[in-house]
Amino acid sequence: MRPTGKMHIGHYLGALKNWLQLQKEYDCIFGIVDWHALTTSFEHTEDIERNIIDMAIDWFSVGIDPEVCIPMIQSLVPEHAELHLLLSMVTPLGWLERNPVLKQQLQDMGLKEAVGYGHLGYPVLMAADIIIYQGIKVPVGEDQVPHIEIAREMVRRFHYLYQQEVFKEPQPLLTETPRILGIDGKKMSKSLNNAIGLSDTKEELRTKVLSMFTDPEKIRKRDPGHPERCNVFSFQNIVGNPRIEQIEKDCRTGDLGCVDCKKELLGLMVDYLEKISPFRGRYQGKEQLVKDILVEGSRKAQTLARETMKKVREAMNIDYQIPR
Repeated sequence: MRPTGKMHIGHYLGALKNWLQLQKEYDCIFGIVDWHALTTSFEHTEDIERNIIDMAIDWFSVGIDPEVCIPMIQSLVPEHAELHLLLSMVTPLGWLERNPVLKQQLQDMGLKEAVGYGHLGYPVLMAADIIIYQGIKVPVGEDQVPHIEIAREMVRRFHYLYQQEVFKEPQPLLTETPRILGIDGKKMSKSLNNAIGLSDTKEELRTKVLSMFTDPEKIRKRDPGHPERCNVFSFQNIVGNPRIEQIEKDCRTGDLGCVDCKKELLGLMVDYLEKISPFRGRYQGKEQLVKDILVEGSRKAQTLARETMKKVREAMNIDYQIPR
């Protein structure tokens, strides 16, 4: 995950909730990929360190457990960069130029031809992030499957060129990524300032929930509503309101106003965030503890990465017996 700072409820439902289950079933490595952040935000680096800590606090608060998984920072394991460099030597340019994910990113960001070398080659770095740990399963949404296929192609090409099987071919582990809307009805995003954060205070939640967009056709309290068009109702579903059927009925008949619906949601939202972040008190405000965990996780990750890189250098005949 790129270090974007504090996590919001969309991150939880789209990724972290799934990670919590995966750490029970697999030996998981969860990486904060700070070098990837530079592919599109190379001119804004002043917040990266703060973002790393804030994001890690939210990871650990919801239950990502450093006792059973390996949380790490990409740049603390320089072997990622070495493998990225070596893979870039054998990766045809056409593979990267045809990347459908990159094309969509360029369109969304309005970059067109102004793509940087690092941005064009980020699938190579992503492949290195995976195969350096002999990763066999990569939890992704459908839109990220092309990246995994490129990684698989790189593995096959490397094995063909050097006649040694060094890596395992990763497989996508498809996960549901529900589309969570922000308080303004648009896709939830920190950049749009419309997100409900996992660490939001009760007062922040109150401000956000009471300002949520509702059914545009329900102007007055007694107007019949359309719950399927109302973002407040979608959040009633998310937090598991036991009165959801009654709320839907009262909304449609005009017996429930939007303000009252929001007030009921607010109380449930406070409880929901406390429920999904049971360990916040253990990590909030304890930056040194969080840094120590990430450094230790990166050390463990580096031990694994070094084993792979030794095999890579041997296969490529660049494991020179020269004193350093």
